[in-house]
Amino acid sequence: MTLQPTPFSKLLVANRGEIALRVIRSARAMGLRTVAVFSEADAEAEHVRQADEAVCIGAAAPAQSYLRIDAIIAAARTTGADAIHPGYGFLAENADLPAACDAAGIVFVGPDAEAIRAMGDKAGAKALMIAADVPCVPGYQGDDQSEDRLLAEARQIGFPVMIKAVAGGGGRGMRLVSSEAEFADALTSARSEAAGAFGNDVVLLEKAIVNPRHVEIQVMADRHGNVVHCGERDCSVQRRHQKVIEEAPSPAVGPELRARMGAASVAAVRAIGYVGAGTFEYLLDDQGNFYFMEMNTRLQVEHPVTEAITGLDLVALQLRVAAGEVLPLEQDDITFDGHAMEVRLCAEDPAAGFMPQSGRIDLWEPSGAIRVDHALRSGAGVPPHYDSMIAKLIAHGPTRDAARQRLQAALADTAVTGLRTNRDFLGDCLAHPVFAEGQATTAFVGDHGDDLLALGRAAEPRAAMVAAALLRAGPGSRLGHGYPAPLRLGGDSAEYQPMVQQRRDGATRVEMAEMPPLDLRVTRRDGAHLTVELDGALRAALLTESGAGPDRRITLQIDGRCHDFADLTFAPVVTAGAAGGDGKVRATMNGSVVSVDVAPGDRVEPGQKVAVVEAMKMEHTHAATIAGHVSAVHVTPGTQVGAHMVMVEIDPA
Repeated sequence: MTLQPTPFSKLLVANRGEIALRVIRSARAMGLRTVAVFSEADAEAEHVRQADEAVCIGAAAPAQSYLRIDAIIAAARTTGADAIHPGYGFLAENADLPAACDAAGIVFVGPDAEAIRAMGDKAGAKALMIAADVPCVPGYQGDDQSEDRLLAEARQIGFPVMIKAVAGGGGRGMRLVSSEAEFADALTSARSEAAGAFGNDVVLLEKAIVNPRHVEIQVMADRHGNVVHCGERDCSVQRRHQKVIEEAPSPAVGPELRARMGAASVAAVRAIGYVGAGTFEYLLDDQGNFYFMEMNTRLQVEHPVTEAITGLDLVALQLRVAAGEVLPLEQDDITFDGHAMEVRLCAEDPAAGFMPQSGRIDLWEPSGAIRVDHALRSGAGVPPHYDSMIAKLIAHGPTRDAARQRLQAALADTAVTGLRTNRDFLGDCLAHPVFAEGQATTAFVGDHGDDLLALGRAAEPRAAMVAAALLRAGPGSRLGHGYPAPLRLGGDSAEYQPMVQQRRDGATRVEMAEMPPLDLRVTRRDGAHLTVELDGALRAALLTESGAGPDRRITLQIDGRCHDFADLTFAPVVTAGAAGGDGKVRATMNGSVVSVDVAPGDRVEPGQKVAVVEAMKMEHTHAATIAGHVSAVHVTPGTQVGAHMVMVEIDPA
């Protein structure tokens, strides 16, 4: 049969943010015109500014914009786009989009609907892999979804087990269950999250492989029967099944194991007749045994590390395959140069349980020393409706340690203020001896997370003193010489009350209980950037201020760490226990209420779940802080809440 080419000249990217910009970059390099789509919340977003054309496709919520296939097809027709790239996330693994493209005569950059359906159903995909002789984790993927049947199967598999949504990915709808007593609640939670994220609450069960590595193989296949793999990536450092750090190659994979995993993946591609970019995800145990988890029928967030060590442009290859071209390389043409690492910079607060953050970025200055994929700028907003990842930092070096050190340095040089991020947590992960030695498994964050978070807490008191000095230091200070002035700064772990005094010699002295005094002198100030004389040395610092009144915040970046403080100097003093003991259950972030689990008159105990809020695609349980009876419920499922909004009120017992 003769395969007809499907050339195209204008590409619509059905995604947002850095994803859209990444695709636009390769498309432009190939001479294609580009079209962006955007929600009302993204009208000023960077991907809208950089595309040749842009079309608004609906309201902020994804279901009313980026998940609307009809609006995306209409946007393509309006602009004359003859191809659509789904990016990764949103509709990238929704078989209805390529089906709609086919019906509209538009080229879909990705596999066909049949392949997406086959591999998007984790239970069906596992059956296909077993038939293709790909090693799989023991489990249950049957049609009987009753709680009794699932519990019986879990008992037979043996705890611990994994509950996994059959649709989607990214850790959503996934729960690790250690014992039978936890099973019912974990099943309810997994189903609810899966239904909200994918519109499908069907789950499967798998035996939990204890402390494995998460290793994936990148594949690329054309319509002419040519298939190659591009080596492996190690994605073991995860938090709640969300990848945190990715690298290529894996420190646990040598040439022989790479060849076996690559051959299994290529054979599976041929068995299912797959076309396009895809990723086979495996669990790797300490004996070198690998087990198929799932196949992602799209490009992965972490694809830049593969590009760094192979020199390939994976998006360009996707576009060429979609146009009907033959892959321009064979397996022996793919070589690996050095080592690459990527970290995901997320708008989240590690000190508050990694709570998602939304709002305005005051200052964004990425490092210029490495590749940074982002769609940010100073003053840009981060909406609460989408994923919390705001940028990716990718470093390449001749060795693993060289890449790791380059990435650490680039993180320390990256300025992002206004929103709390995981920047310092990422740097601490990279510096940890277990990771530095290449020994991290999927248990890394669970085993070492508390120690990593403690590093920031230990540095906070002195940072509060430096911030206080900088707020009052320099020629513009209104402090009189010799008159100490008090400040109150709220940090992650405590409230600080430094006393600041401007000295006649131009230096600033700060004293605070249980800390040695600090003397600081500002030698240069250029906007937010300062040079300060501290401890006998000149140091670079960065200070930004935002908000007003009770929302006034101070962000200090110094010595490679970022510290965020609430300015409480003129705020009323809160009596002990009022913050958590007033009986008011407040939303901890902007988001949408998923469930309300109590009603007026109900008796509750401390720690009892009262409501669940979804923010940035993750569910967050809100619990009672005191014992008592519910006196008022102010929200219902679907209510949009802002941070600190009172959802439930409890009268103390």
